[in-house]
Amino acid sequence: MNDLRQAHCALEIRHLHGGWGQTTVVEDVSLAIGAGETVSIIGRNGVGKSTLLELIVGRAQRHAGGICIGDVDYSAARTYRRSDGGLGYVPQEREVFPSLTVRENLSIAGRPGPWNEDRVFAMFPGLAQRANSLGWQLSGGEQQMLSIGRALMGNPKVLLMDEPMEGLAPVIVEQLVEVLTKVVTDGTLAVLLVEQRIDVVLNLASRCLIMDRGRVVHEEASASLRTDPERLGQLIGLE
Repeated sequence: MNDLRQAHCALEIRHLHGGWGQTTVVEDVSLAIGAGETVSIIGRNGVGKSTLLELIVGRAQRHAGGICIGDVDYSAARTYRRSDGGLGYVPQEREVFPSLTVRENLSIAGRPGPWNEDRVFAMFPGLAQRANSLGWQLSGGEQQMLSIGRALMGNPKVLLMDEPMEGLAPVIVEQLVEVLTKVVTDGTLAVLLVEQRIDVVLNLASRCLIMDRGRVVHEEASASLRTDPERLGQLIGLE
């Protein structure tokens, strides 16, 4: 065990550099998320938010720095090892298996724990009605629900979510916000959320990290940011 270990920390990133191939997108990012805490990463498009999640998952190329899940260093581990270690991921492109049914998509991700098919279907009743439909037959909103449900079926300690509201109709966004509120207030999961809907972010996350040009340039409690939207826009670089 190296110096990445930190008591009561569900996820810790230290001085992480990386990107795609030899191209560096994320530079010197450090963050820590406590057990049961929800943290959001916000910023303009193209500043490295999604790449940061891909580095944590192990799908982008780490050039330097460390990644710990709990008290175990997974910096050089393969993606499936990180999943075994308690990392769940809801990717931006959803990535459901198109030739498998909803039930099959969920079952292949299942690990022992409180999240099971019955609980996922109770949270997403519309998904339960499509249990025997193939992945490609689902709407965008249903695929997003399935992607979230599949990640939860792995009973992770840490859940990474990349733009879960992107491209969805307002009524679906409302349903997902309700579900995610239940998930994050349950207190059993640490959640790292990337989302462009700032109103959603400030209500779900206890604190926000603002990224710009591959780096975390500001960190602040969501409650504080809610009181001054003009300053928040300036911090993000939208004003």
